Amino acid sequence: MAITKRHSLRIAAVGVVSAASVVLAGTVASAAPVVQATSVKVGITAKPSVTSVKAWQLFRVTGTATGLKAGSKMALQQKQGKNWVSLPAVTPLGSKGTYSLGVKLGLKGKNDLRIVNGKAVSPVFNVTVR
Repeated sequence: MAITKRHSLRIAAVGVVSAASVVLAGTVASAAPVVQATSVKVGITAKPSVTSVKAWQLFRVTGTATGLKAGSKMALQQKQGKNWVSLPAVTPLGSKGTYSLGVKLGLKGKNDLRIVNGKAVSPVFNVTVR
């Protein structure tokens, strides 16, 4: 009878160790990071409603953005000398990936402008202020 009890205990201990190994293996597998190769390209387009305006005349810049969430801030930048300066003209991206921004410029001459969101940048477009 004593041999049978030992044998039963040994089988039970092996069963517990095996179950623990399965549980630990599952834990290790689920703790491993899951990396998905999803590289969504971000793209921004921008088009002014006019190419020439009087100083402080309102015009619109419209466009689309891909790879950005709705509500993302779309900001206008103006090239001043060698630097791009953010202007106080910001609008959220709509649920369909479009935006429309009202703009007034006072700097006379040819103005190089672009729309930015983080590191995503639209192509440069020009509006002349006369």
